[in-house]
Order: sequence, then C-alpha cells, then structure tokens
Amino acid sequence: MVTRREWLQIAAGAGAAMMLKGCGNIADGATPAVEAATGGLPTAAPGELILRAVPSSGELLPAVGLGGANTFSETAGAEDFSAIGEVLRALVDGGGKVFDTAAGYGASEEVSGRVAAEAGIADRMWWATKVNVAGRGGTPADPAAVREQLERSFSRLRIPKIDLIQVHNMGDPPTQLGILAEYKAAGRIRYTGITTTSEDQYGQLESVMREYPIDFIGIDYAVDNRGAEERILPLALERGIGVLVYLPFGRSRMWARIGSRPVPEWAAEFDASTWAQFMLKFVLAHQAVTVATPGTSDAAHMLDNLGGGMGRLPTPEHVRRMIEVVEALPGA
Repeated sequence: MVTRREWLQIAAGAGAAMMLKGCGNIADGATPAVEAATGGLPTAAPGELILRAVPSSGELLPAVGLGGANTFSETAGAEDFSAIGEVLRALVDGGGKVFDTAAGYGASEEVSGRVAAEAGIADRMWWATKVNVAGRGGTPADPAAVREQLERSFSRLRIPKIDLIQVHNMGDPPTQLGILAEYKAAGRIRYTGITTTSEDQYGQLESVMREYPIDFIGIDYAVDNRGAEERILPLALERGIGVLVYLPFGRSRMWARIGSRPVPEWAAEFDASTWAQFMLKFVLAHQAVTVATPGTSDAAHMLDNLGGGMGRLPTPEHVRRMIEVVEALPGA
C-alpha cells in the first residue's frame, strides 16, 4: 500500500500552480456538488492562497488550514514539539492561518498553544476550538462546567481572545450556544458555531442552523463523503453561515483506496499535482466552504495541503469526473 509520504516522493518536483481562475458556468443536469461550483469565486495573487469571506463579517480567511484532531500527542517529547513547531510554521509561512482544535482532542490545545507561543507565531494564527461537557444521549450540560472548560481553553492556548469556539458534536445547543453568546458579547470570542461529523446528527444541525445566530458550522465533507451537499451546505449558503470542512480526505480511507494510482493527468487542468490537492480542490469547489482543515503532523504534508488552496479550482465538468474516478476505486 502506498502511503501519503511515498506519494509525496513520487510527486517530488511537481510545483503548486500559481494562478487562480474562476470555476466556469453551471452545466444543465448538474449534480449537487457541480451546481455549487460557480464562477466568480475569490481570486488570489500568484503563489498565494485562495481567500474566502466569513459570511457574517466579510473577514477573509485562507481557504486551507490545519486540523488538530489526532495530531498532537499527549506525551509529546522534545522531538515531537520540534515537529509540531515545523507544522505550525509551515502553515503560517505558507500563507495559512486557521488552526482548528478542541478541548476534547487530548493535548492538542495545550501543545499547540505552547508551541505557537514559543515560536512567536500565535498572533499569526486564527484559532478555532470547541467546547462540550454534555453527556451522551442528550444529557444537559452543566453551565459551570461549560465555563470551566472554556477558561481552560483560554489558558491552554495562551491567548486573550479566541477567534472561533464551536459546540462540539451537537452537545446541548441551548445551554452551550447560550454561554458562547455571552462570551462573544463580552468580546472574548469573535465567532460562535456548532459541529458534527455524523450524518445521524444532520437533522439536528439543520434545526440549529435555522434557530440560532451562529457564524460557523464544522462538518465532514469529502469527494467520497458528499452527504453534506444535499441539505447542509445549501442551508449554510442560505443562512449566511461559514463552513469549516473536516475530514476532507475521508477519515484517511482514501489513501488506502488510491493505492499506487497516479493522479489523473487532467487534474493539471485545475492545478492539482498530488492526490491531497485533488481532494482539497474538490472540497473548495463548493462555494459554501470557507476553510478546509485537514490534519497532519508532517510539515511536508502541510505544504502539500496548502497547494490545494492555490491555483485554479475544478470546473463543474471536472467535479463530475473527480466523482467518477473516486467511485471507480476499490473499497467504495
């Protein structure tokens, strides 16, 4: 089985494209993913990341960031901290800034906060984290415990204001979103939201998107996991809600399915030279998506991912072909 590291070696020397062009016009009979790939998406200067606007504010964010789930070890030693520092520096030096973590991601908050502070790059990052103290099965969240977890996140990240805090995994939205609204009103956080990576919770998520004044959702979306494009992503466009995409590589299952196959030659038409860029550009072809946040603990992978946010994006016809390629892979 070819790993992603081996893939980067195979693709060595292939540079990220330097020009961004529009996505083209919508074709008749388009699929939901194709219908969302519209012309007029924001452009970028050569070598820079595509920027997407936060719907509620107009703030521009680089369209590829970094996810902290399963990335940073709770027992990180000196070598681990050095490697993590390299990843975070690769993110910001490459033009990215969005880092998404959670209080429930082990030591991710503590390690990233410490490393960024020691590297002097904390103020160059856009910090997103999550809160959830609600129990499983709809158990209500204790307000005191919510506030305690929030304060712990501030302490771990070592910053006075957090850009985005979302309720993790749909936990007790009335209580936890209410407290986040208090923190936002007090100027301690800039944006609020809610997340899920479970299709079983999409119905509940839709209700929250309609009933609460949130700025963001976090959702799973990938070329082999397109359920969110049926109702969630169109609703985000309708309601003016930003979207952070989690698991754009399909919980890593895509790497096993790809095996040793080369990236299709026609992927060069939208400036994808690696499979990571292929998958990220599929995600970014949907106009509802604000930022894709793939996880990695490897600086070379981070740079490869950033390449997925540069150059041209797939046209509607490309999107159709991308889906066909993935559906033809083994292990669907």
